[in-house]
Order: sequence, then structure tokens, then C-alpha cells
Amino acid sequence: MVTIEVFGRKLGGVEVFPGFMIPQFRIPGSDEYSGYVFAGATTWAYSYCLIHRSHIRIDALYNILPRGVRAAFDIFALLALFGYMAFFTSKAWPVFVESWELNSVSVTPQLTPLWMPQIVWVMGLIFFNLTLIFMIVYTITAFFKQGAGAVQAVAGTMSVSEEVEEETRGVQEMGR
Repeated sequence: MVTIEVFGRKLGGVEVFPGFMIPQFRIPGSDEYSGYVFAGATTWAYSYCLIHRSHIRIDALYNILPRGVRAAFDIFALLALFGYMAFFTSKAWPVFVESWELNSVSVTPQLTPLWMPQIVWVMGLIFFNLTLIFMIVYTITAFFKQGAGAVQAVAGTMSVSEEVEEETRGVQEMGR
């Protein structure tokens, strides 16, 4: 929808051949709906990024610390992220409930019932919290059973070689 609208705005008014111009048009609500999709998709992507160790972290000192200290920081980071996300989700849930109970709609001509995009958003947040709980339990268990290296492999930042391997995986598969 957004792509069609962009082409409609950019190509609209262009004379294709003498006497024929492409009409310029807009799709009402495309920006509103793309915003809803972006918000919902983003919350669902949080879990993917967590599992694939793709979250942005500041690791200037991380790589020079002993492995045990890094494992402790990794577990602490998961706990801190869970604390923040649990708080955030506890504030997001009432927003959804209020929209549902009051049958709130957007203040745009589309009058979109707000509970619809909000349920996707809130469920993504809840799923991320569940993923964080799983990761916390898994990393703590791995730390006591297998040591700090297991925590690094699951929750630590990627090494340079791991990042290169991750980024070039598709290139290697294309060569086969």
C-alpha cells in the first residue's frame, strides 16, 4: 500500500506520451496503517533479535573482561532488560484495555478501532517478556551446569568471527 502510494505521488503528473499524464493520487490512511504495522512488527522482532544476539550493546570493555565477569554482565543485562520490559508492558496493557472498553478510535478519517493495532503491539511485548524469562532461566542454568562459555554462546555479544560468519552465511550458500 505504501509502495503504491509513493509511486502514485512521484509518478503522478508525469506525461507518459503527448496528451496523457499519469494521475497523481494518495491512498488515505496508508501512513496510519503502516505505523500500526511497524509498531506491531517491531515488538514481535524483539524476541528474534534477543535469540539471535542482535540487540545493540555497548561492549567497549566487555571483550577485555574475564569470561566469568562477562557471563555475570550478560545475565545482569537480561535481568535489567526484563525489568524494563515488564514495567513497559505493565503500562501498555492498560492502554489496550482502555481502548477496548471505551471503543476508542483513531483521530483520523479512518476511525480505526485502536484496540486492533494495540493487541498486536501488546501481545508482541508479552511474547518478548516470556522470551526474556526463558533466556534468563536458560542462561543461569547454563552458567551453573556448563560454565561461563555457555552463557557467552547464548546471551553474550558475538565475537568478530561470529559476526563475519553471520553476515557472510548467505553469500556462502549462494556459492553452492
